[in-house]
Amino acid sequence: MATRVPSMELHCPAPLLSGGRAKRLGGLEKASTRSKESEQPKKRAALIRGTVSPPLPVPGSIPRPPYVGTKDVPEIAKEIQMHDKESIVHMRAACELAARVLEYAGTLVKPSVTTDEIDKAVHKMIIDAGAYPSPLGYGGFPKSVCTSVNECMCHGIPDSRELQDGDIINIDVTVYLNGYHGDTSKTFLCGEVDEANKRLVKVTEECLLRGISTCKHGTSFKKIGRRISEHAERHGFGVVECFVGHGVGRVFHSEPIIYHQRNNKPGQMVEGQTFTIEPILSMGSTVCDMWDDGWTAVTTDGSLAAQFEHTILITRTGAEILTKC
Repeated sequence: MATRVPSMELHCPAPLLSGGRAKRLGGLEKASTRSKESEQPKKRAALIRGTVSPPLPVPGSIPRPPYVGTKDVPEIAKEIQMHDKESIVHMRAACELAARVLEYAGTLVKPSVTTDEIDKAVHKMIIDAGAYPSPLGYGGFPKSVCTSVNECMCHGIPDSRELQDGDIINIDVTVYLNGYHGDTSKTFLCGEVDEANKRLVKVTEECLLRGISTCKHGTSFKKIGRRISEHAERHGFGVVECFVGHGVGRVFHSEPIIYHQRNNKPGQMVEGQTFTIEPILSMGSTVCDMWDDGWTAVTTDGSLAAQFEHTILITRTGAEILTKC
């Protein structure tokens, strides 16, 4: 889950929310015209909220993260989460469970299924594994998973809305197992999705993998944003700046903050460090409007957005993707 802070990722500062489209560089602006007319997305109704059911119970025997029980969104921890051999074992276990839950959730994505039904299934699988669904109770978030449909950038709250043929949906799963968080997300296709929207989803996943491919001990964090931006712009998509990746481990959201757009932020990766990379790409506006639930972030122009996320471990020679099963 950015932090809302956003999975979750951090809420962007006000100046980022008030601006226009993401900046493109030089000749890359021409990339936005590359899509063929046949690839233009079909018109569809705007996303509307459904009824949100009460939070689901968690057995008392399952340990809770320290933020559960307070409505306040925790501050981003300043500590860099480093791991020894023992803690890496715990991180792998939490991340592998998160990956399995996400894979299962994806099998539920079909027309007429509600996001509330997906939340219930995810919740049961997590607690059956003896883990806690990290989003539940984080800053008052009322559900166990984030489900972001179509123009929702991230942090969508599961509700009674039925998925429609042609929708895309990001499912963001984080689990808290044995004192460690594993965080991952993926955008799934529902039914028959048109080619333009399929391309958005495909390129977003490619951006994540290209960002990960830059990572190893001693590399500057800013290289992640550059690599992601180059690939997104080449295909005519904008990178959302309002939400970021983050350190993850014993703490849900910590330093380092991972920017997915071009930036000049300082800092270098260190062997043994864990963090998420979770780019969001949009077909149009990269600026978000926030619903009055305080969580659901949608594109200002109703254009579709897609997101993918992995938790990674920095090694001496590269990066290990922990959220795989």
